[in-house]
Amino acid sequence: MNAGELLERSIAYALGSVAGVAPGHLGRGTPCAGWDLGELLGHLHDSLDTLYEGLTGGRIGLFPREPGAADPGCAFRTRACAVLGAWAAGPGERVEVGELPLDTRLMAAVGSVEITVHGWDVAQACGRPRPVPAPLAGQLLPVARCVVAVEDRGVRFAEPVGVPAWAGPGARLLAFLGRRT
Repeated sequence: MNAGELLERSIAYALGSVAGVAPGHLGRGTPCAGWDLGELLGHLHDSLDTLYEGLTGGRIGLFPREPGAADPGCAFRTRACAVLGAWAAGPGERVEVGELPLDTRLMAAVGSVEITVHGWDVAQACGRPRPVPAPLAGQLLPVARCVVAVEDRGVRFAEPVGVPAWAGPGARLLAFLGRRT
């Protein structure tokens, strides 16, 4: 798996979802329990900020960032371009998260899961459902299975939901992370 390509495909998918956000949509509910679309976009922006910080500084702080922008869709698009530029510039091999070292490729892969799944959430909230492309989901599902622990359920992720045996990788990824398609 090429982590840079995975990150690029994830961001491209999420950008397609964010394109459907209109100013009047920010108060809409999302598949993320307790979050409206404005809060979800703020969270997505924070995720991109974290990736950017790791890619450009080799270190990720553990403290919250500044509050969200007035136009969260525009802020997401701007930061997404910055993240892709930082990756293209050639990040280091490791990033420190707090005091713990993390392989930059793993950081990008985990970030790709976050960006893709929340991109799906954004599309759902805008009333423009967009399936996660099967090749992308097929690469992200093993990453999600490795990094989402039982302790994360009910805190950061909902419990997994069942899917039919014939379900494709997109439905399986979303179901693993507690979303109903």
